[in-house]
Amino acid sequence: MIRSLVGVLGALSALFPDEIVELFEKLAIANPSEGTVSGWVRPAIRSEGVLIAVISFFDGRAYAWLMNLTGVFGGIVLLFPDLYRKFATAFLYERPESIEWNEGFSSGVRAIGALYVFLAAKTYRERHNDT
Repeated sequence: MIRSLVGVLGALSALFPDEIVELFEKLAIANPSEGTVSGWVRPAIRSEGVLIAVISFFDGRAYAWLMNLTGVFGGIVLLFPDLYRKFATAFLYERPESIEWNEGFSSGVRAIGALYVFLAAKTYRERHNDT
């Protein structure tokens, strides 16, 4: 079930990277018109989506690593949302100093981080209960 959901989310990212960026900015950024997303971001979202969809199609070591990485990322985001915001701003935008984050986004980031940790732990437990 989780693998299918992850695969669908990967496919959606691959098919609609512009909409993913637009949704992210709508939810996270207070002044989305002020910043310019770096040119490589949309192709990277598309590539990541394809990779996630393909990995999710096959249940195996690559999927296990994907979910482990998701859990680690989720833990970092859960515990250090401000660090995530600083990194994301510098990484994603051409003029990071012009970006202002929505105040409530830290709670949203923490919730996403908690969800990632939960999903990773659940898939880890399922993998190890099957053996």
